[in-house]
Amino acid sequence: MDRLTKEQRHKNMSNIKNKDTGIEVKLRNALWKKGYRYRKNYKKLPGKPDIVLPKYKLVVFCDSEFFHGKDWEDLREQLKRGNNAEFWIKKISQNRIRDEEINKQLKFMGWTVIRFWGKDIKKDVAQCVKVIEETIFEIMLNEK
Repeated sequence: MDRLTKEQRHKNMSNIKNKDTGIEVKLRNALWKKGYRYRKNYKKLPGKPDIVLPKYKLVVFCDSEFFHGKDWEDLREQLKRGNNAEFWIKKISQNRIRDEEINKQLKFMGWTVIRFWGKDIKKDVAQCVKVIEETIFEIMLNEK
């Protein structure tokens, strides 16, 4: 098994995008086609949500499974057996804590938060749009 040098790993990690990822673009395109208008990577809100529908006070995050710790107990066990285990466990744990804090802050500010896993968007973007539409419907009902 070939190991990456620090420089190679740094180059690989610096190429990982944190906005306009494939999953974000796929979901945004589907929403746009349905007539929904949004802001992307909205800096005025905590966590710079990937998609913001200001009209409904709704934010959507498109989370990658690895960096946001999907199935965390299983992933943590895998990481323990891998390279640089301490670093990755700490990093992903902090990401998970930060995600929860951002959710709390946004909810306190009156925003509704939806988080999708990347694989769910890739597998069935129409279902993700349906979840967003159902949430919008609920928000509109509660406003009346």
